Amino acid sequence: MSRSSSEQAEIAAAWGGDRRLSPFENLMWRSEVNPHLRSTGVVLELLDSPPDKDRLIAAHEWGSRLLAPLRHRVVEDPLGLASPRWVVDQDFDLSYHLRFVRLPDPGSIEQALELAQGLAMAPFDRARPLWEAVVADGLADGRAVYLLKLHHSITDGQGTVQMFDILHGETPGPGRARELPVPAPERISGTSLTAQALVAAPQRVVGEALKVGARVASTFERLVTRPQRIVDGLRYAGSVGRMLGGPPAPSSVLLEQRSLGRRFGVIEIPLAELRAAGKAAGGTLNDAFLAGLTGGMRRYHEHHGIELDELTLALPISLRTSDDPLGSNRFAGARIAAPIGELDQRKRIRLIGERTRAAREEPALNFMDVLSPALSRLPASLVATMTQRVTRSIDLQASNIRGLDRRAYLAGARVERMYAFGAAPGPAVMATLMSYHGTCCIAINVNAAAVPDHELFVRCMEEGLAEITAPSAKRRVASHA
Repeated sequence: MSRSSSEQAEIAAAWGGDRRLSPFENLMWRSEVNPHLRSTGVVLELLDSPPDKDRLIAAHEWGSRLLAPLRHRVVEDPLGLASPRWVVDQDFDLSYHLRFVRLPDPGSIEQALELAQGLAMAPFDRARPLWEAVVADGLADGRAVYLLKLHHSITDGQGTVQMFDILHGETPGPGRARELPVPAPERISGTSLTAQALVAAPQRVVGEALKVGARVASTFERLVTRPQRIVDGLRYAGSVGRMLGGPPAPSSVLLEQRSLGRRFGVIEIPLAELRAAGKAAGGTLNDAFLAGLTGGMRRYHEHHGIELDELTLALPISLRTSDDPLGSNRFAGARIAAPIGELDQRKRIRLIGERTRAAREEPALNFMDVLSPALSRLPASLVATMTQRVTRSIDLQASNIRGLDRRAYLAGARVERMYAFGAAPGPAVMATLMSYHGTCCIAINVNAAAVPDHELFVRCMEEGLAEITAPSAKRRVASHA
């Protein structure tokens, strides 16, 4: 359904409206003192033709005014007393954030993936808004690619889709957008945040003490009047232990190395086929997706003469509700033991479904919302060490994002495919499925040291997905050496 410019502006105003980084976003931000933990994602859109340059520049200028976070940079309190703030960048320069290049001959998808890899591996300038876009023409058949690099502290996968829905047209023709003012610059410095925090500190300490006292009294009252609360508390404590405990499966010796290098590959599967495969086994599309990935992991290990029964699979679980604001980050991380040794595809789908549902039903699933305020005040080096200890044990991380179910256009060019190379701060492999207009666009992001032969790896993943879906399905794989 098309929206009027006023409706669009109203929706956009709610996207990323909180001016403070949440404690969880602060953890991601501060963990980057270790460059292995950079939370950078890249979306690659395959376009049927090069977009109109002037229209695209105008669209980005308009979009950066419409969606406030695209003009914001992070300002930190040097003493760590206050939460970092999103502040309007008074030196915003669109020419830095949007660039145009041409791929050399022969203009292959592999070359486009190489460009995306380089963009993903380059660190952000932390003094600027945390996004960059690159348009590359010169692809075979007159096509082009659009790359958008975003920092995870801006939004999660579903928030990115919300943003794309707002900014992508529904027809190739130019839309009628109302004029928007340039955001007024803000002169908020790190020292001013420190000063505000010091002034508010006594009141905050008293307030926190009163809250703690009230929580203790309330908890005692509930325990006395409702004994079931004791059982619930013990169940929650057990859940926290599982969430904070060691990995659910031994780490693969084949994937133990890590570096700063990333390598990309892409796979596509008709959405209807993957959904049907999950349903036929009594599961969901996501269960079938994960089962296909684990089948690919088995094939890759077997190629290297290694047999495994299980490995650690991490997946984000959305915590979004209808009351949550657009944008931002609303997810929890969960880990399961992936049954890669199970050869029966349907049984593997059912096992993954059972383990995924159990992870979703953990009482302490949102425990990071509870711990993040305290953790975010720890020294950044300690936060990074703790984060790396958990994420480095993850062999495979997978995300399934419901994308746009309509045709999207970018400055006159039709979007044919939309791949999301998710942030991978620690795992050996990050695989992201983003659906787009009836196609599952699967982006494979591997650590170059963990998977040095990544072309073989992507082929194994394709074969794993092929054994889950119909043998006659048409697929295309592209990877870059």
